[in-house]
Amino acid sequence: MADLPGYIQTCLNTGKLVSLAILVSGGIVLQILACALYNNWWPMLSVLTYVLLPMPLLFFAGSSDSVFSESDNSWVNFTKFLTGASTVGGIAIPSILKHAGVIGWGAFAMELSSYFVFGLTVLCYLWMSDEDDYSIL
Repeated sequence: MADLPGYIQTCLNTGKLVSLAILVSGGIVLQILACALYNNWWPMLSVLTYVLLPMPLLFFAGSSDSVFSESDNSWVNFTKFLTGASTVGGIAIPSILKHAGVIGWGAFAMELSSYFVFGLTVLCYLWMSDEDDYSIL
């Protein structure tokens, strides 16, 4: 992509950013629709995991250590554990609510699809930020 003119590279990078924004917006819409369509706001409880998910990475992972590599640092290992627990909570909360009969199958399906849209967004962001030409941060 280095042989493309600068204005085309800028346009492509802006398109990538717009696609991430559309994915995040779609996840938020699915989350709200899971609550509003079925007139039950208990599925909004899983938003708590979306808020808590980046907190261990922000607080415990240092900028010099990569979270994706092997590490002997106990703080990085603790961060991996807390992030994994928060990730499992994103699927567990709607599952528990469905099992308890608090939400229906439609709200459960929308909750899980919202979770996977957010996960796809994170994976796309990580893929885009690994490229040398473009980094959001």
